[in-house]
Amino acid sequence: MTLRLNSYLNTNPELGYLSYKAEQLLALQRFYDRTAPASLSNASHVVCLTDYILIVATQNSAVAAKLRQLAPALTHAFQDGGHEVTAIQVKVQVTPPPRPPRQPKPLSATGKRQLADFAKNLHDSPLKMALNRLIVDKVKND
Repeated sequence: MTLRLNSYLNTNPELGYLSYKAEQLLALQRFYDRTAPASLSNASHVVCLTDYILIVATQNSAVAAKLRQLAPALTHAFQDGGHEVTAIQVKVQVTPPPRPPRQPKPLSATGKRQLADFAKNLHDSPLKMALNRLIVDKVKND
């Protein structure tokens, strides 16, 4: 499967370049995971390589501060590993907290009655079946 996908990607110049960049980023990420301390590499990842500057995103500012301290040593490690990296830039990329699940809003007695009346006037259809299920579910939950 991989061979077929690679041959497909390499037939088109734009896709070939995309494939090359993806492989380059994957190699940089793997090297970063081997080189950086595990506690830091687990809380950060390689974003891109632009003009020989490796950009690393972290989950919080504490990890970013430690990586900034280690940036010169990591840069030398990348260079010794054969990667063309002249500097490492660290950015904090905070992920927003997950949204709480939405609570279904209760349906008033008037709303239930109006839905039931509307469903009675419909011909047999998926809409009528769905409305009837909705009414039954709302009656059970209330």
